[in-house]
Amino acid sequence: MLSLSSLFSALPRLRHAPIPVTVPSGTFGARFRTQIAPRKVKYAKRQKGRIPIPTGGSTRGTTLAYGEYGIRIKGQGVRFTAKQLMTAEEVIKRAIKVVKGAKVYMRVFPDIPVCIKGNETRMGKGKGTFEFWATRVPTGRVIFEVGGVPIREEIAREALRLAAAKLPTTYEFVTRKSLPRLGNMVIQPTPLIPDPPSPVSTETPAEMS
Repeated sequence: MLSLSSLFSALPRLRHAPIPVTVPSGTFGARFRTQIAPRKVKYAKRQKGRIPIPTGGSTRGTTLAYGEYGIRIKGQGVRFTAKQLMTAEEVIKRAIKVVKGAKVYMRVFPDIPVCIKGNETRMGKGKGTFEFWATRVPTGRVIFEVGGVPIREEIAREALRLAAAKLPTTYEFVTRKSLPRLGNMVIQPTPLIPDPPSPVSTETPAEMS
């Protein structure tokens, strides 16, 4: 039998014991909780959509913003999945870990839920169930950047080359000096046109008077 002294001695241990917390099941996207995903979305399901085509003349997102080197889409626009982006990011981190303080910057984020219906399923009865997260990226957008500390170009180029091998479409290596792109066209800087010289009068002072 338990004595009163043993019960009182066990009370402090019971008071500080951790209380188990049950995580509610059925969370949206719980199947791929280890992948990168948005914290909150407005709609649980979205239409398939199309990859945007940069026709408005904007060059936003086509140059480096955080790092010193990066990769940019050179081929056709593509839809990236969260798994593809995570795999490429891990490859870059593994390649640049020899440089202390080096960082990887992901310029795109998968925030579009993709729903898939099973094979040999009859038409109708609503949209399919959630499968994975994805994002649509047009031509000319920067995907990954490497920087944070001074890093050799050879190391950054090799790390980004390995990451590009894990992703679809083709890419190009860019630096801080790379020019912006508008789709498949590189925007050249507009040369400054000097003002025309003012005409010089050839009249003599006597003729002017």
